[in-house]
Amino acid sequence: VLFDASVVRGLAYYTGIVFEAFDRKGVLRAIAGGGRYDKLLETFGGEPTPAAGFGFGDAVIVELLKERDVLPSFEGSGFDTVVFAMNESLYGVAIEVASKLRASGQTVDLILENKKPKWVFKHASRNEAKYCVIVAADEYENGEVSVKDLTAGEQKPVKIDALSEWAENVSRQ
Repeated sequence: VLFDASVVRGLAYYTGIVFEAFDRKGVLRAIAGGGRYDKLLETFGGEPTPAAGFGFGDAVIVELLKERDVLPSFEGSGFDTVVFAMNESLYGVAIEVASKLRASGQTVDLILENKKPKWVFKHASRNEAKYCVIVAADEYENGEVSVKDLTAGEQKPVKIDALSEWAENVSRQ
């Protein structure tokens, strides 16, 4: 621990001592910083409460982990199924589908982002998912989703009401 009385944090709510934490080599900018902020809560309408806290940014931590070669990879997580809605209006259906699959014992990655199917299939492959369930408007109108077997490369419709049964069948294989 080094004491440096010249440290100044740029946020006006600090009322006392401040601190910063650096990597041992001192190569990177501050990993974390914080201090006393006794008047912060009352500034936002709370009761006067003495407080101290800190925060850190992910960018510096990621650089430090990369430098030390200890940054974990989340690829190959081994999801059973990736569930993807083709548009935002189907997000609720996708959540329902993911819930059914999870209730049947599957590990599920639910994607609720505006992504292209190509990205979703690559993501599923990187994470070693076995299946990808696509929730699309046309199939949903028929009470179905498309299920792609990523190992066999085959895609087929499955009734939403039959998803639990489908999940149980594929888990036995």
